[in-house]
Parts: sequence; structure tokens; C-alpha cells
Amino acid sequence: MAKRDYYEALGLAKNASDEDIKKAYRKLAMKYHPDRNPDSHEAEEKFKEAKEAYEILSDPQKRDAYDRYGHAGVDPNAGMGGAGGAGFGDVFGDIFGDIFGGAGGGGRRGGPQVFRGADLRYRLDITLEQAAKGMETEIRVPSWENCDVCHGSGAKPGTEPTTCHTCHGAGAVRMQQGFFSVQQTCPTCHGTGKEIKEPCTACDGVGRKRKNKTLQVKIPAGIDDGMRIRSGGNGEPGVNGGPAGDLYVEISIKEHSIFKRDGDDLHCEVPLPFVTATLGGDLEVPTLGGKGEITVPEGTQTGKVFRLRGKGIKGVRASYPGDLYCHVVVETPIRLSDEQKALLRQFETSLNDGGDRHSPKNKSWTDRVKDFFS
Repeated sequence: MAKRDYYEALGLAKNASDEDIKKAYRKLAMKYHPDRNPDSHEAEEKFKEAKEAYEILSDPQKRDAYDRYGHAGVDPNAGMGGAGGAGFGDVFGDIFGDIFGGAGGGGRRGGPQVFRGADLRYRLDITLEQAAKGMETEIRVPSWENCDVCHGSGAKPGTEPTTCHTCHGAGAVRMQQGFFSVQQTCPTCHGTGKEIKEPCTACDGVGRKRKNKTLQVKIPAGIDDGMRIRSGGNGEPGVNGGPAGDLYVEISIKEHSIFKRDGDDLHCEVPLPFVTATLGGDLEVPTLGGKGEITVPEGTQTGKVFRLRGKGIKGVRASYPGDLYCHVVVETPIRLSDEQKALLRQFETSLNDGGDRHSPKNKSWTDRVKDFFS
């Protein structure tokens, strides 16, 4: 039976890109793989057809020959395991290596597998003032150093690590299951390619010991709670020469006794003296930069909010600072003397003689209560 056109087999046009060819093969391979269709001869044939088409069209030289001369321009057995062709395990591994764990060892690459070190997280508590102005500080984080007894080999002094008998130093083993060829980290040496018969007693064969190292950290002005600062390469060291992980310094801003932060704005509660609330006047208020002042109009009630523009925090990405919002709370006098109480009663009498104009909210409230009960 004549073979179908390779482009037709993958459902592609002749000007398809390399990425299009790869995606088309991935889709068909997953759909018609024999392990997914154990009793379907048709699926097995379509899988083989797609595989053969991919092996030809993914190779620039073979694709050029095929485009020029068709099937006669390429070896019918190319890519099926014959000389000069890529074996099925390699082709399938290139496509699906990331799914079945090939990424750690690098597909067809030989030698021990290398792994990136783990990232570390460090919580740094700072004050609101430090967050607003920025700062530089030192932190101590856990790290590793080579064992001074075995000098990093992990083997007992006088002995040496030997080549792993399972993977023969490759750090990975390949398992063949039908058409599947899956590469996995060697279970004996865990990717190092070496076996340690007599581990160093000082480090238990790890080759490293924990230590603390001191790092200088610069906190930018305007940083907010929960933000992170990345320190590249200061995480856990990599395995088998792999790159170190990163250190992430997570900022935690301590609760402030006066201010509460909301983005770049600040909020504070300001006690308002009874007389100032009644008669009006100027009231001194705190800001992060020093003292400020608000003008309180006559008859100010609890809950009135005064805004001081630009007295908030200039965020890390902001071009101008936020505002400060002062929420006033009228303070009721306490612990009055008999004379003061008498004066207040006289004052109350004078208010009552003036009618409802002195207490408009009380009049409105009384009317609503009457309506409710009627």
C-alpha cells in the first residue's frame, strides 16, 4: 500500500514551521499511542505513520530531500532505528521529556544530572518609618560550606566515591516500556553518578555542612507589607554543579501606634477636644515627617475626616506621595469637679432655651423615633 504524503499524515501544509510540525506530532502521538488504544490496530498504524512523518520533516536535510523528490528522496527506514536515524526513544523523549521527567537530566545528554538549588524565604520585620524612608540592613541566612573533613567529596578520608553501578555514572536510567522510553533519575545515586561506600562521619556523606552567612540588604523607600526583594544566587546551592537558588526577603511591616497604611495613604485617629469641636480652631496632628496642623471648623462632629495632601508615603513605583487622612473623634470630658458640672448644667439650660437650633441632629433623631413608634 502506497504511503500517504507526510504533510497530509500530520495534517499540515507544505510551508508548516518546525513548531507546527512538533505540535501536530505531539497531538497525534498522544491520540493514537498504543498504550491508550491497546486493542486498536488502526490506531497503532496511524501512530507509526505520524512518527515516521515527524522524523523526516523535523530533520532539515531529510525534509529538503523529501520536498524535492518525495518518498524516493529519503530512506524509508529513516528514524525507525536504522543507521544514521534517530531512534524512536530519542524522538519521543525530545517531545515528551518534560512530561516524564527528562528535563532534570537533559534528554540525551550524558553525565550526572544537575539540579538547581531550592529558593529560600526570609521574613524581615521593619517599622513603618523604615518602610517609608528605605534602609540598609544585614541579615543572617542559612547556607552551606564544604565539609572540612572530606573536602566536599562526602567520602570517608582515605576513600573515594566510585562510579554508580546502576547508571554507570550517567546519573539517570532509561526505562523501556513498549513504545515508551522514559528517562528517570538514578534511584541508587540520585543523579550524582557516584556511589559512596564509606560516608564521611562528619557530614554523613553529604559533603557539606550548614552555616550562617551575613548578607547586606537594601530596602527601597516606599516598600509595602508583603513585598519581596530577590537576592539572586543566595538560596540553596545546586546539586552536581547546578545553579544556586534565590533568596526572597519578604517584608513585614510592624503595626504602628498612630498610623495605619492603605497603599500610599496613611490614616490616623485624632482626639478632638470638646471646646475646639464646638468653637473651632487649629489642631496639631502628627505626620511621618513631623508635626502638621488642621483647621477645625465650628461645630465639628466625630467622624469628620481631614486630608493633608502629600503627607502619606511615596510608594516604590509611585511618582508622588499619598495623603494623610485624620479622622477626628470628639473627646467627652471626664472626672469633672462639682463646679465644672454645675457650669455644664447651666450651659445645658442655655442650650435648651435656644430651641432645636443648637442640636439639629438630636431633633431629627427624636422625630424619627416618634414616627417609628406611632
